[in-house]
Amino acid sequence: MLSREDSRRLAELERSLWNDDPEFCLRMSDGAPTLRRRRTSRAPYSLIFTAVVIWLAAIVLGILGWWPAAMVTAICATVVVAAVTYRMLRRTSS
Repeated sequence: MLSREDSRRLAELERSLWNDDPEFCLRMSDGAPTLRRRRTSRAPYSLIFTAVVIWLAAIVLGILGWWPAAMVTAICATVVVAAVTYRMLRRTSS
């Protein structure tokens, strides 16, 4: 019986082999991929929610007249959106 870390590593190696040489894997597994999981390109909802909350805070700070704080908060929200975009592009290119 493999430990959790060994199982994770084995699954990672199998995914890598499926990506590198799918024909070999099909020959070895009689044509049925067993542990291969497709990566979904779903957006990380927690980061999107975080960006929305930060932008709402920036709007409130702007309405209250605290412009420097509103600008810093808006920049933070933009960084979060950039992180979401980077993760989405990295997932789709893999």
